[in-house]
Amino acid sequence: MESVFGLVGKDFALVVADTSAVHSILVHKTNEDKIMVLDSHKLMGASGETGDRAQFTEYIQKNVALYQFRNGIPLTTAAAANFTRGELATALRKNPYMVNIILAGYDKETGPSLYYIDYIASLHKLDKAAFGYGSYFALSMMDRHYRRDMTVDEAIELVDKCIRK
Repeated sequence: MESVFGLVGKDFALVVADTSAVHSILVHKTNEDKIMVLDSHKLMGASGETGDRAQFTEYIQKNVALYQFRNGIPLTTAAAANFTRGELATALRKNPYMVNIILAGYDKETGPSLYYIDYIASLHKLDKAAFGYGSYFALSMMDRHYRRDMTVDEAIELVDKCIRK
């Protein structure tokens, strides 16, 4: 069951992803890492077609690193999310990627943030988000138990509840 979800707490952002690579009813891998670290304060969890997900997330990771290398400062989380959305929108007209992304990060000025970016390049800043089959269960659990001022331990407990459901 492919799923990626995340939430924002008091001073952190949390992203969770399953590890299966599936196509139709076949499970190709059970140890696929769907979370890509962008830099020391940003990461993205992605779901979608295996090749699209791997290629697009690596492309974003390398371009975020290139920006920091060229300019000497990292992108903010909002800037990384907008760059990602722009690349998906450009690809949508040519060779679309079937990939959904939850991008999370922490900035000194704005604190933690979480961005929901789907395969048609819509971008939303949210406190909690989910993609995939597991999203039906995870979102219902998060609607019931999520609070913006959660501690890390409370968030991990909520994630455990979402996974158990």
